[in-house]
Amino acid sequence: MILNVTAMSLGAAYNRLWTATALSNLGDGIRSAALPLLAASMSADPVVVAGVAVAGQLPWLLLGLIAGALVDRFDQRRLVVLVDCGRTALLAALTVGVLTGSATVAWIYAVAFACGLGETLRDTATATLLPPLVNDADLERANGRLVNAEVAGNELIGPPLGGYLFGVAMVLPIAVNGGTLALAAALIFSLPGVFAPAPGPALAAKGRIRHETVAGLRWLVRSRRMFTLSLLSGTFAFVDSMWFVVLVLFVQQILALPAAIYGLLVGVGAVGGLIGGFLAARVVRLLGPAPALTACLLTAAGGQLMLGLATEAVLVALGLAATSAAFGVWSVVARTQRQRGTPRDLLGRVTSASTTVVMTASPLGALVGGLIGREYGLRAAILLGVPALVVAACVAYAVLREPAP
Repeated sequence: MILNVTAMSLGAAYNRLWTATALSNLGDGIRSAALPLLAASMSADPVVVAGVAVAGQLPWLLLGLIAGALVDRFDQRRLVVLVDCGRTALLAALTVGVLTGSATVAWIYAVAFACGLGETLRDTATATLLPPLVNDADLERANGRLVNAEVAGNELIGPPLGGYLFGVAMVLPIAVNGGTLALAAALIFSLPGVFAPAPGPALAAKGRIRHETVAGLRWLVRSRRMFTLSLLSGTFAFVDSMWFVVLVLFVQQILALPAAIYGLLVGVGAVGGLIGGFLAARVVRLLGPAPALTACLLTAAGGQLMLGLATEAVLVALGLAATSAAFGVWSVVARTQRQRGTPRDLLGRVTSASTTVVMTASPLGALVGGLIGREYGLRAAILLGVPALVVAACVAYAVLREPAP
């Protein structure tokens, strides 16, 4: 029997979107490692070096909500191309600065912030680019591939590649990041022109950005399903950060394992996330969206329980794989439900609001996890998230299984 490859394909336009997403996120991962290394070559102050990461993440907290209004207002394809070209130009200028020796820490901060702002706009716009390119029935599969491209580029491949390239030549990862963005911009530009803002009451008057942002938030709060989904996503991210921030100490102090084993365990977790993204469409077909989301939270709770009670590396690996796979499935299904349940003219704002919740919850979870670990022990920081996930699962099943209005 010959495999029908055409039936498995999501189309040429989707393939270009996927490739552009993979290239952009690979570049983001490379940059996330390269810019702190570049700052460390100029200053030995840990605060100065850590400030690079803060500058890159700050745009989500400051401008995440506004980004959604901008995405809804303009042609998303042109906006992504403009953002990627702008970031390419910034990285080219930094490349020249490094080559000539004129680059400074302040310059690195500015590039990190500007690229982070571009990433905020691009990630929001990418979620709105997908629905017009694939059939509704294929959204889970299409989102699964996009999520895996994002995870692989940002977490699995990009950072170690950025560190390696920096070791070859300081300028090399910055130049490669600029190249990946230029290619991504060309691929997005080649997509069909079907991304003009959809007519709708929220944008009919083309009011001020602030009013458009408020209109999007008002719709989100009034939508019981979408609002609950956003809060649950934030809860999942909060709990996930609580245990991850103490994992390295847990492995070294409680399990008495070397640093190399910690790196291997983190890799197992990343692979688990990729498997979850790959299996998400099948899980939804088998269970349905609401039960799938409920199962994700319960699986994560079980994995976290196993992790918190573990006394051997094998149990830690299994717990990490289960939790990460659940998070991967959740990311795909939640994104798909948001795309299906949100009016097109509001999708950018609802997406950015939901992402801002997650981006805010993650550092807060890390802070709380660190405080709990210091006061009550490392196992407590891991195990206290288990009941929170079980409660979240009950809420997910009660609210999300209701039919959409």
